[in-house]
Amino acid sequence: MTLNNFIIREIIAEDNPKIAKAIRSILIEFGAPKVGTAYADTALDTLSENYTNKKSIYFVIEKNGEIFGGAGIKKLDNYKGNICELQKMYFKPEARGIGLGSKMMDICLQKAKEFGFESCYLETLPYMEGARKLYRKTGFKDLDAPMGDTGHYSCNLWMLKNL
Repeated sequence: MTLNNFIIREIIAEDNPKIAKAIRSILIEFGAPKVGTAYADTALDTLSENYTNKKSIYFVIEKNGEIFGGAGIKKLDNYKGNICELQKMYFKPEARGIGLGSKMMDICLQKAKEFGFESCYLETLPYMEGARKLYRKTGFKDLDAPMGDTGHYSCNLWMLKNL
């Protein structure tokens, strides 16, 4: 899928250091804590390997060999039930405000449905207002407490969408 010369495609191993660097820089940009967020995830450095299960997938946004962000779908950790999590959806400033977020959401939620999940969960931070606006527009509803145990205890806003 291409938009403004940005390509959304499935992650490959060569993307690992680029997407890890992009996500960490975005978290720093937003002043997110380094502990209790995706910043500290050891899996961040090997993302492609962490989405090899048959019911998981991660997409990156690429332009001219540079990675500008990504998002993935995976079964919600430490939760009994048929719920997936929208994971590590972060975009560099150049990839924001041009429709890529909506496209990425469409692609990820379609995959979640194809995988047979009943609902999609996500965690975010209060000051990521643009992301929260997109999530609400897509049909995510606020929750009063987290689901599962993602290890992202610094993320204090939780949302769920029925698929």
